[in-house]
Amino acid sequence: MEALPYLIAYLTPAATALGLWLGGGWTFLGLGVVFGLIPVLDAVGGLDTENADADGEAARDRNPLFNWVVRGWIVPQLTLLAVALWQASTADWSALAWVGAILSVGTTNSAGGITIAHELMHRRGRFDRALAEVLMTTSTYTHFCVEHVFGHHKTVATPDDPAFAPYGQTLYAFLPRSLVGGLRSAWRHETQRATRKGDVGTLRDRRLRYALDVALAYGLVAALTGPVGVAFFAAQSLVSMVLLELINYIEHYGLARRQLPNGKYEKVTPHHSWNSAHRVTKHFLFALPRHADHHAHASRPYWKLRHFDDAPQMPAGYATMVLLSFVPPLWFRVMNPRVRHWNAGMAARYPDQAGAQVAA
Repeated sequence: MEALPYLIAYLTPAATALGLWLGGGWTFLGLGVVFGLIPVLDAVGGLDTENADADGEAARDRNPLFNWVVRGWIVPQLTLLAVALWQASTADWSALAWVGAILSVGTTNSAGGITIAHELMHRRGRFDRALAEVLMTTSTYTHFCVEHVFGHHKTVATPDDPAFAPYGQTLYAFLPRSLVGGLRSAWRHETQRATRKGDVGTLRDRRLRYALDVALAYGLVAALTGPVGVAFFAAQSLVSMVLLELINYIEHYGLARRQLPNGKYEKVTPHHSWNSAHRVTKHFLFALPRHADHHAHASRPYWKLRHFDDAPQMPAGYATMVLLSFVPPLWFRVMNPRVRHWNAGMAARYPDQAGAQVAA
């Protein structure tokens, strides 16, 4: 039964599909679920700070539902995309309906698809990593499979990370650096790996394979739905990838690892990611809000991620924080005092690192 609450994520593709069928302003329905309903449910549902003990974790490991709740996402995501592309190329949508459809489908593919791909790309099994690759292809963001695992997790909370948002940086200054820098970083990491392993020019070279994935996806969309379908696919992909980087912004804003006198950065700890303990968001995003534990122990599956009381805590769930980030003065008013308080607390807690400098 513990796996069943995570099925709330499936509400978004269902609502989005219903909105597409109804047309008009109803195409915003999926977007409304994510940024309207979920924050309300967060307020009602309260916080979840409980962690399973060793026996509880072992029981979850034996429960196949935890795996199939995420693996099964591929079905509604591909179905929703097929329906959306067909309707985009055949239905006589108004401009309002077009905007709603693009935003709802892109948000669904990001909040659900990329979140689940993020879970699967950290696993060792080929099947799970293949599913992650397919899901990221539907957002035209395949390189994230390389950059997140081999780049972001090593350089998080340092200037070397394209997804690092230093104190005082607005979302709008952050996005270009993160979008372009992530692609460059992924190319660099895969070039080094493919050269070292002798995979250059083969399908094991993800620079080549990911490009073929995207080309095949767009070719298939063009063949079945024409240029209108291609435009819709590209537009919803843009929404999806921007929302992903928005999440990166709110997860690490202002939290920097200290650079030690020897030039290296301190070890990644739960202190370098913002957590959200809101119960509904935890289930809706497959425990992604327990981000501190994820960065400290990247191999832990979502059902074993823990809440840490001594990790920095967001004042609201992810959806609310994303909306807040769109208005920098409000974002800074809410988050900057928290960043300053947290960093001051860390400096007092580790006085032995007084000679270290915070990455900026």
